Amino acid sequence: MAILPCPTCQKPVDWSAAAPWRPFCSERCKLLDLGAWLTEKHAIPGEEVTGEHDPHGAADGDRGAPLRH
Repeated sequence: MAILPCPTCQKPVDWSAAAPWRPFCSERCKLLDLGAWLTEKHAIPGEEVTGEHDPHGAADGDRGAPLRH
């Protein structure tokens, strides 16, 4: 069984089914990490998406429009 550091606080985490929050040491650390992603403190580098290439098909003026299926 491996012992790895929690990505948030670096506390050792037993990498097994006995650690319900793995790779985090606790629910608190898991939620702190989620919050960092949601506030864009964590991000994966890539090209900026503009209105011309909206993956949802909305034009620049249609930001509030419902998604079309």
